[in-house]
Amino acid sequence: MKNMKKKVPVPNLVAIARELRTSVSALSFGPPVTHVYNPLEYAWESSVQYLERFGGPGKEVVLIGMNPGPWGMAQNGVPFGEVSAVRDWLRIDAPIGRPDDEHPKRPVLGWECTRSEVSGARLWGWARQTFGTPEAFFERFFISNYCPLSFMEESGRNRTPDKLPLAERRPLFEICDRHLRSTMEALKPRLVIGVGQFAEARARAALEGLDLHVGRILHPSPASPAANRGWIEQASRQFEQLDVALPEGGVAERTLG
Repeated sequence: MKNMKKKVPVPNLVAIARELRTSVSALSFGPPVTHVYNPLEYAWESSVQYLERFGGPGKEVVLIGMNPGPWGMAQNGVPFGEVSAVRDWLRIDAPIGRPDDEHPKRPVLGWECTRSEVSGARLWGWARQTFGTPEAFFERFFISNYCPLSFMEESGRNRTPDKLPLAERRPLFEICDRHLRSTMEALKPRLVIGVGQFAEARARAALEGLDLHVGRILHPSPASPAANRGWIEQASRQFEQLDVALPEGGVAERTLG
């Protein structure tokens, strides 16, 4: 019998996320950042539910966001984690803890949070309106974040990873690049789509040499004037331009755009 090369198993998404959680927890950040939330710690069980239920190889498209929003993933550990969408559509129901050092203006209330994460409402709203069920959406798609940490200044203002000093940004990006690459090696998508310019740029840098394509869609943030002019319709057109076939008759409602 010919010698056959032994296949090396691909690490599952939970193991990859656990390594990411440990690696970023060892980093430190200084002013103007005063508080750092890592939902992979206090919302770990929720993150695991999401990864185990909806992750897996053979995805066609993976959407990549930047980092947790204060009223989204920071509340429940799910990327773009608009609470009502994660709880009522995805049916994630794991218990949520709280960060050790909680900013008084950015409490983590988990499933009791009543603030809407607009970016998540738009993105998950598009998925629901276009595919109907989570099962239909995740058969082809997956959503992840580049960086798992949420950064806040003393005032409570959100600070995005690209605004960190270079000395803090470099080791963080090295860890996040490695995590993104491992995740894509596990999911094996045809296409990785950055939700916004930052995510696209990091995906291109981290995934260089892999057999996949990288594209971009408009970020659904309400801070973007363009996104406030019918984000769902614009995103649907951008998916089509990226050769992503969408179900006929999708986007029946347009109330979240």
